[in-house]
Amino acid sequence: MRGNLLEEPVDAIVNAANGHLAHGGGVAGIISRAAGPELQAESDRLVRSHGPFPAGSAVVTGAGKLSFKGVIHAVGPRQGEGDEEAKLFQALNAAFARAQEHGWSTVSFPAVSSGIFAVPLDVCARAYLKAMRASPLSKVRLCLRDQPVIDAVMKELGK
Repeated sequence: MRGNLLEEPVDAIVNAANGHLAHGGGVAGIISRAAGPELQAESDRLVRSHGPFPAGSAVVTGAGKLSFKGVIHAVGPRQGEGDEEAKLFQALNAAFARAQEHGWSTVSFPAVSSGIFAVPLDVCARAYLKAMRASPLSKVRLCLRDQPVIDAVMKELGK
């Protein structure tokens, strides 16, 4: 769907995160600013205790001022790491697993890895749809705002 991730009618949202959970720009920055400083503080504590999270992983924090039960930070790959499609699928799969572990049945996620991480849109679209189809959750929503990403997903759906 095309829309605002922060207005999604779901238990939790997925954040397009980096391994240091530094939520400065892009979707992560928007989520962090809306949630308030608690989200970044909790993220910093997680990284201090665990170290940076690898591409393909996902971790949960509270949602701060947001109405969600939590925010799931999916660490997508950067273009050039190698095996980007598999790592992106793994990150989203891990995000859905974290939701299930917390008893959340509905989740919405943005275009992970397609922005500053520069993974090609066709690769992202395949991974998004594969992860959605494999999800154990009752409702998974792909919330997009940029037309090129929407076009890539629609093209992949048409195959």
